[in-house]
Amino acid sequence: MSEIVLPGQIVPAQHVNLKLGPGLLQTASSSIIATRAGSLHHSTNRSKWWIENNSRRYVPAAQESVIGVIVQKAGEGFRVDIGSAHSASLDGLAFEGVTKRSKPNLKIGTLVYARVSLAHKDMEPELECFDAQTRKAAGFGELKGGFMVRCSLGMSRSLLNPDHFLVELLGRRFHLEIATGVNGRVWINTKEIKETIAVARCIEAVDPDGGGMDETGVLELLDSLGL
Repeated sequence: MSEIVLPGQIVPAQHVNLKLGPGLLQTASSSIIATRAGSLHHSTNRSKWWIENNSRRYVPAAQESVIGVIVQKAGEGFRVDIGSAHSASLDGLAFEGVTKRSKPNLKIGTLVYARVSLAHKDMEPELECFDAQTRKAAGFGELKGGFMVRCSLGMSRSLLNPDHFLVELLGRRFHLEIATGVNGRVWINTKEIKETIAVARCIEAVDPDGGGMDETGVLELLDSLGL
C-alpha cells in the first residue's frame, strides 16, 4: 500500500543507484524530501522513487522516457512539447549515429520518443533520443505512423510496470507496437485502424481517471467490438 506524503516530509529513499522522479528532491544534506503532496511509490528494486497525485501536468525528471511533439525548429535543434510547463529542447545531434551532415529533418507535428537528460526547476528540460549508457537508439527517436493517446500520469506509469495486465493482454490480441511516456502519452501502432482505435479505448477505459476497468471488463469490451 502506498504512503501519503506532504511537502517537506523526509522520504526514506535509499539505493546505490537511486533515481528520483517527480515530487522528490535531494537536499544539500543528502536527505530526500517531498516537494508535493501525493502517494509515494518506488520500483520493485527500490532504485526509483516518485510521488503521484491528481495533477495532469507533467513535471520533468531526469532519466524519464517521454513522448513529445516537435513544435518548432530552433537553430541546430528542436523545441518539443512534452506536456510540462515549458517546452523542452532537443539537440539535432542527440540521436544515434548522427553527424552534423546527417541530422534528422523533423517536421513540426512529428512525434518523438525521448529521454529527459536534464531537468531543473530553473532551466528548460533537455531531451535526447538514445540510451545514455549504450549511445544506441534503444527504441528512442521518431515515432512514424501510429496514433498517440493521452492518459493520466498515473496510468502511463502503470503501463510501464511489467506486472500490469493491459499491455500483455493487448499483445495477445493484436500485432502491437507501443511506446509509453511517463508524461501521460502513449503511442500505439497496429496493422488496422480499427485495432488502433480499440487499443486506445482500452487504455482510456482502464485509466483510473476514466473508470478503472479491470481485465475482465477489457475482454468484454474487445468482444463487444468484435476483436
